[in-house]
Amino acid sequence: MKVSKRALYGILAAIDLAIHAKDVPVQARTIARRQAIPLKFLEQVLSTMKKAGLIQSLRGAQGGYRLLKEPRAMSVADILEVLDGPVADPALTNGIASRPPLSKQEVLLGHIWKQVTQAEQEVLQRITVDQLAERLRTLEEQYAPMYHI
Repeated sequence: MKVSKRALYGILAAIDLAIHAKDVPVQARTIARRQAIPLKFLEQVLSTMKKAGLIQSLRGAQGGYRLLKEPRAMSVADILEVLDGPVADPALTNGIASRPPLSKQEVLLGHIWKQVTQAEQEVLQRITVDQLAERLRTLEEQYAPMYHI
């Protein structure tokens, strides 16, 4: 499976919002700095996510972005579909493309690719932004520098 930078940045932005935008919205430049994402690119990603109803933006001095859904109700698949299109290749989910098979290899292996695609889709639907946010918190605790005097 290939995931675009656009989708990767969208997932990282959603995780950042899940962690930091509970009480106050988070500005795009703050997300960009924390997640090492180019600001202009992030603004485009956030705009697409806003149009799709995943996040909302608030104007003003205390403005920024926040998730519209609870992080536990937003899956990785939701974000991928908004930013990269359908998670599964329609030609694979409907069996081998709508054309007649070209080779016996396609007939032989077609059902395997369909199962792989379905499993991939199920995993992406199962993993939520909340789970990823919790994993990030754990990783940050493990890799936080310790200073001993």
